[in-house]
Amino acid sequence: MNNRQTSAPEAPAPGTAPSTFANEAGLPRVPLPTPEASCERFLAWCAPLLTADELAATEAEVSAFLRPDGPGRVLHAALEEYDATEGVHSWLDTFWPYRYLGRRDRIALNANFFFLFQDTGEGQLARAAGLIAGALHHKGLLDREQLPPVVQRGVPQSMVQNTFLYSTTRIPGVPQDTVRAPYGHGRPGPSDARHIVVFFRGGMFRLDVLGPDGVPHGLEELEAGLGEVVKAGAEPAAPDTSVGHLTTMARAEWASARAELLHADPRNAESLDVVETALFCVCLEDFTPSGVQEACDELLYGDRGNRWFDKAVSFVVFADGRAGINVEHCELDGTTILGFTDFLLDTPAGEHSRRSGARCQGLPVPEPVVFTLDAPLREKVRAAAESFAAYGEATATTTVSFPDFGSATAKSLGMSPDAFVQCAYQLAHQRARGFLGATYESIATRQYRNGRTEAMRVVTPEMRAFVTAMEDPAASPAGRLAAFRAAADAHVARAKASQAGQVPEQHLWELELVQRRRGPELGVTEQPALYRTPGWLKMRDDYLSTSSAPSGNIQFFGFGSTSSRCIGVAYVLLPERFNLYLSTPLPVADRMHAFADRLRDAVAELRALLRPGGAQQDG
Repeated sequence: MNNRQTSAPEAPAPGTAPSTFANEAGLPRVPLPTPEASCERFLAWCAPLLTADELAATEAEVSAFLRPDGPGRVLHAALEEYDATEGVHSWLDTFWPYRYLGRRDRIALNANFFFLFQDTGEGQLARAAGLIAGALHHKGLLDREQLPPVVQRGVPQSMVQNTFLYSTTRIPGVPQDTVRAPYGHGRPGPSDARHIVVFFRGGMFRLDVLGPDGVPHGLEELEAGLGEVVKAGAEPAAPDTSVGHLTTMARAEWASARAELLHADPRNAESLDVVETALFCVCLEDFTPSGVQEACDELLYGDRGNRWFDKAVSFVVFADGRAGINVEHCELDGTTILGFTDFLLDTPAGEHSRRSGARCQGLPVPEPVVFTLDAPLREKVRAAAESFAAYGEATATTTVSFPDFGSATAKSLGMSPDAFVQCAYQLAHQRARGFLGATYESIATRQYRNGRTEAMRVVTPEMRAFVTAMEDPAASPAGRLAAFRAAADAHVARAKASQAGQVPEQHLWELELVQRRRGPELGVTEQPALYRTPGWLKMRDDYLSTSSAPSGNIQFFGFGSTSSRCIGVAYVLLPERFNLYLSTPLPVADRMHAFADRLRDAVAELRALLRPGGAQQDG
């Protein structure tokens, strides 16, 4: 998500500015590439990862895919028809639910992402109350459609994802999950919920934060209400009663457990309704992380029954007042959460409270959210807790910080900041693992109607030539610099093309999904061989999965690895600093730490190469 965006200021008076969703109808549709264009780009993108024989085999199947009576033509025609159907916003409308709601593994750690906020020095309850007050201010503006629409470099961005910030919960299903959201079918407007759910020591509490007329409670009342939660939850919940543990299960298993919850006692439906309709969750921790990395790890996969990972937004506040956010990804991308975070943190809590119209309404009294569990359900809660704890322990993470390097440094050296760090990643990966592997970078496409992200592949022919030059003892400094600049230029060009929708992967992937859904009726009864070629398999077998969150309000951003040998690279690249959070399965830990070490070397080496006279020095 490599797109900085402006945060929303205080709303102007009604009628003086466009409403939140004023630009939506005028946004262009996501462009649907032709099969020829996508296949041509696919071959160009996968070629640097293939041997000559692998490329020839891939080219042969692409030709078969594109022949006049080939499967590509039939599947694309069906996709064109779908794209032109009334009510369809994008040819990706079916793709996104499959990609996010169709995954069957656990979403905790595997899919949810986090931000670690900058510290404020406030105590825990004051910090949590301030975040609640900011969110209530934001929600009020959104409900009245007074939240200014985001415009980036003069281009309006889709605001639709903001409708999933409040009272939105992912609901587990067996073949596929669903989403419960206030703006969904049959619920076509803002959430009318007045409560949040607060977790403390494995207990869950409903806390009304809006009065009967929808006016927020004052800041002092919010803090006092949180204090009452801490008192009520002083005794930790029994380990096998914290139902939040169930949200860490694989999706079909959690769906089965949820059905058992509903069957076990009618009151469980009421408790689930409280959680699922809550505006958001606040998770109060009773401990202080030992350092930044532990804080990041706890935001990503901390549990102790103190999370509901299906909730769209969960604020996590530690005992010392450090805070962050855990986000369920199915309807929310990083750029939306960046804008939300900047809105919350750019303005003091007291000012949020004042602008929201908050007033004293009496102390909000927490109510325990209680589930009745039989013995089998208690065993499932216990087993889920143990399984997720083990899963977390089987994940290796580390943080890397460059306090003396940032985007301003790269720009001062005449280099695109993102191109600089992506070149450094590839050089570090080559040195840590001995080869270049497929690398994914997320590119935001919110300039389109219902736009989300595109999949950019980083390894270009120029990137491979750059790494080869850097590793060649015979290469001159001038030759290395020329290769570096060529790789950076190619990276910038591909990023621009990706943002414009000139990319192959999601188009070809959706054609494959059309075959799975409708193959027999379309006469394409078998998966096209293109999807079993070395090119398709290698291009999408990530060794690095990268994404950026540029905000001065964030210390670190992170997500889990996307495969058994992938290193997740979440980075915050700002003018004055560069922070990364790396994650990978434990068997890859040594290579992850080697990558981190080589990255430090690569950044220093590339800085030196770009300095005036650097290319004239002996290599």
